[in-house]
Amino acid sequence: MSRFKVVVSDQVFPSVDLERRILAEIDADLVVASGTRDEVLEIARDADAILNTYLPFDADAIERLERCKIIARYGIGVDNIDLDAARRKGIVVTNVPDYCVEEVATHTLALILAVARKVVTADRLVRDGEWTIEPLRPLRRLSELTVGLLGYGKIARRVAAALETLGAEMVVYDPYVQPGPDTPRLVDLGELLSSSDILSIHAPLTPETRGMIDREALAKMKPGSYLVNTSRGPLVVLEDLLEALREGRLAGAALDVFENEPVNPEAIADVPNLIATPHMAYYSEEALEESQRKATTQVVKVLTGQEPDYRVA
Repeated sequence: MSRFKVVVSDQVFPSVDLERRILAEIDADLVVASGTRDEVLEIARDADAILNTYLPFDADAIERLERCKIIARYGIGVDNIDLDAARRKGIVVTNVPDYCVEEVATHTLALILAVARKVVTADRLVRDGEWTIEPLRPLRRLSELTVGLLGYGKIARRVAAALETLGAEMVVYDPYVQPGPDTPRLVDLGELLSSSDILSIHAPLTPETRGMIDREALAKMKPGSYLVNTSRGPLVVLEDLLEALREGRLAGAALDVFENEPVNPEAIADVPNLIATPHMAYYSEEALEESQRKATTQVVKVLTGQEPDYRVA
């Protein structure tokens, strides 16, 4: 009988062979759960550790765990885990805060350039037999635009570094960041919305940030501006954004994340100037391997009495 039982609550990877190899070193058995939420929680009931991606662990789910020492998220956000309930139960919660920084920053930059240069619209024109730039007017020089970064963590800083080489001016709203010699100009949220030609969202999902880009916030944005979100879908009220796009108040938007995924294609079918990608900003083969390795390493550390690298709770 193995020394430990580790449960993968929701398997999203092509393989968990890497996890098995790492856990074998501490005589831990890996069980990939499946079925309904109740069936998964029953499998996890006597687990010593849980590797988690999307399955919600609310207070009720956490209360059902009888032996669990750690819930290790494969990703960055932990909004699907009740951290207070975990603390009360004495369960460590970890994440992997740095595994896809390069990938999300690169995808964000790709979307910013795509909306600024109207790449998708141009592609459709050519495929429809129209060899003209008239429907693409106006196009602006990037160095004449202001990019607003809502949040200034690791990903936003990479985006800023890339945009700086292209000459874009940047402003930042982040109430937790202090001015520094290398920090773009810090502004309040109102000025960020009103001054940005392109607004790029990089904030975590919290009760305070949920729905923060709603009809009222969108009304403060500069007419003809763009919105890019590779952060968390629920930060943006999708219906309000689609309304702003249909009415032409915004020139366009690019979204990799949505509040409800997969997004209903009918909801966005008639929306002009919207680029949608399928929650892929995090992805590269290298990022997946890093996420799996680092999340599993947190499990090993906690189960062997060591301090984890990425403790959240």
